Amino acid sequence: MSDNNSMPPYNDLIGDMLKNKKEEGGMENLKGFGKPLPKEYFSGDTFQHFQRIAKDAGYKPHWLKLQHEIFALVQKIDEDSLNEERAELEKRVETVNEKIAEHNKHCPPPMLKGRISLETLDRAKEIWK
Repeated sequence: MSDNNSMPPYNDLIGDMLKNKKEEGGMENLKGFGKPLPKEYFSGDTFQHFQRIAKDAGYKPHWLKLQHEIFALVQKIDEDSLNEERAELEKRVETVNEKIAEHNKHCPPPMLKGRISLETLDRAKEIWK
């Protein structure tokens, strides 16, 4: 016998977000509101279609925002490396490495990247472009 009380309740996160947005009154201003979806959205992989729709709407995933932020921080550390003390630079590199760890928690597996050090800044600039 199975106990139905032991199963967690079903959560529709996307549906809940859409419902909240509709209740707030922000759905009418969306691009393409009231127009039918293209037929291609109903064929193939649902997740890929969601990603395309989200991209078309200007959404950037958290890991991609972190990627841009990390690249800017790596560039800034490289620029300041001649004028700043090594201890301070090491602290900033450690902050970047914490952001890299956060990035790696959320990005797709092929996008995983390793930690950086002061010695690998030139390579890091190329990797994080």
